[in-house]
Amino acid sequence: MLPPASQRAHLPGRIAPARVGVWALCLGLLLAFAGCAQPPRASAPAGASSVWTGRLALQVQGDEAQSFSALFELRGSPAQGELVLSSPLGSTLAVLRWQPGEAALQTGQQTRQAASLDALLQDAAGSRIPVAALFDWLQGINTPVAGWQVDLSSLPEGRVLAQRSDPPPPATLRIALTR
Repeated sequence: MLPPASQRAHLPGRIAPARVGVWALCLGLLLAFAGCAQPPRASAPAGASSVWTGRLALQVQGDEAQSFSALFELRGSPAQGELVLSSPLGSTLAVLRWQPGEAALQTGQQTRQAASLDALLQDAAGSRIPVAALFDWLQGINTPVAGWQVDLSSLPEGRVLAQRSDPPPPATLRIALTR
């Protein structure tokens, strides 16, 4: 029998389901997992927010492999935005909102807050997530990030693949954008 979720998050050698969800949210938001998203329209006025929708999937390898998949809607930019993760049936799993000076992650009845998106993701996921690069990748810009390899060759078909090798454990993020 598994211990309560509040205790599982702190078990050594294991990535808690909440952390996997945050990774997926942040990597899906910040990367490409198996999913669907729509590139921003070229005719959008300057300063307008970008919007991507689709599916994302995150697989984390290690002693106890973990996987997570969800529908997502990502709005905004690295400076200010919102990421909503939903189940295939439409139930909201998590909402991540950020703006200069604050960030919040809501999962069910729990909310985590921090002074920045980077700080919140570091706390929730236990590792740095390349948010700015994810926005670039979704726009087809191959921004390098230490420890990450991204494949944008299928972006015209709405697919992005990103793999993290460092820091361990290795992770794979797949994003499929909605057409």
